[in-house]
Amino acid sequence: MNNKLKSRDKDYLFKAVLQLKTIEECYNFFDDLCTIQELESISQRLHVAKLLSDGLVYSDIVQKTGASTATISRVNRSLKGGNDGYSVVFDRLKELPDDEDN
Repeated sequence: MNNKLKSRDKDYLFKAVLQLKTIEECYNFFDDLCTIQELESISQRLHVAKLLSDGLVYSDIVQKTGASTATISRVNRSLKGGNDGYSVVFDRLKELPDDEDN
């Protein structure tokens, strides 16, 4: 993990997120916390990461998500040289029953 990223405020944020138990609680919390655009950007990056990890090419990802090639490249760099955060999440989502992974 990048130590420049670490802070007490971010620790508190992450602890708060870990307290959410339902998708509805997540919607309520993130609606209060983020602008619609911020939440759209975060969810788009996660979608892009999933598509990249599934082996899709940039042109298909642009078509499916509307993400810019710059965003796709940034996400791809994180997938290849990051902290494996996406992999942890994707592996755990695979373990969920089908009706809970969307």
